[in-house]
Amino acid sequence: MLDLTKVKAPIETANGLPNGCYVDADLYQHEQNTLFRDNWAAIGFGKDVPKSGSVKPIEFAGLPLLLVRNQDNEIKVFENVCRHRGMILVSEAQQLRGPITCPYHAWAYDLNGQLRKTPHIGGPDVHEHDTVNHCDYPLNEVRSHQWRDIVFVNIGGQAAPFETYANDLIARWQEFDQPVYHSGPDSSFSLTVNCNWKLAVENYCEAYHLPFIHPGLNSYSRLEDHYNIMPVPAYAGQGSTVYAPQISDDGRAFPNFDGLSQQWSSGAEYVALFPNLLFGVHRDHCYGIILVPDGPNRTIEHVEIYYAQDAATKPAFADMRATNTAMWRDIFVEDVFVVEGMQKGRHSSKYDGGKFSAVMDAPTHHFHKWVATALCG
Repeated sequence: MLDLTKVKAPIETANGLPNGCYVDADLYQHEQNTLFRDNWAAIGFGKDVPKSGSVKPIEFAGLPLLLVRNQDNEIKVFENVCRHRGMILVSEAQQLRGPITCPYHAWAYDLNGQLRKTPHIGGPDVHEHDTVNHCDYPLNEVRSHQWRDIVFVNIGGQAAPFETYANDLIARWQEFDQPVYHSGPDSSFSLTVNCNWKLAVENYCEAYHLPFIHPGLNSYSRLEDHYNIMPVPAYAGQGSTVYAPQISDDGRAFPNFDGLSQQWSSGAEYVALFPNLLFGVHRDHCYGIILVPDGPNRTIEHVEIYYAQDAATKPAFADMRATNTAMWRDIFVEDVFVVEGMQKGRHSSKYDGGKFSAVMDAPTHHFHKWVATALCG
């Protein structure tokens, strides 16, 4: 077992996580089996299953999962596996016209996961058998929760309720507890980055790198305009007091969320909800980034941008949405060489986890402590 005592020490004397936590395949698998399954982890977006009957398969933490929107407009998550012979049920996102039907022997399940049809189970044209009670073989449901159109799962099933797990962040952003609106492909993109997922979280948490990596952003949102957000159990990040983007040359602006307090007229916050959701809120839009680990050395980042009012998703704002998406993409791409460089650095034989700035690295150290505690749980 790793000795992570120095990681959990006060920031003034702490070391960061050791190299093995970024490059070792066995430790990566240990993370998947514990950290990602024991906590609430983000797996998808509600907008990807927009109507009753919409389904989307997702591979997460080594498990085949299925997002389903049922007849009551609720999103449920099931194991994407038929209870008969273990066949994968759905291979691509689609809009179903009937039940969830296994392509192997056509066992069929309703949108709540209940087994409804077992064709020929008792022989030709005999569709029931007394050894198989339909009620005993529903799809295996995975505990799930939806917040701000992000779908979370607790695979292990033993975590505190999501409202407890994320209570501090929910309360902090209570003013943003309003509908959000997604405009489609022009507000969606993904990046594949050759780094461990934890490096993406660490980099996102802190503002220390802004003057050196994001000169354009730093030109109006300077290092001194930022503040740390922590310590709270399951998240950390940074905020800015000068959110004032120039999206349109003619002075147009996206419509804002309703009833926001004065702090949000020029403020914005960027938080990592552990383990794998990066979130940003502004007066007129927000975004979510779901980090999907793909082995120790690779991470897929799914980015979705949402707007405060439905009007912002209409054609009149199409040019501004394109500018906004391009702006965020450029900012996130600027980080790629940093996190990939740190990943390469984790193969150094003498690097010991590094030294933290007691002032500037507090959110990153907070994340390291959370990981160390979870791994040693």
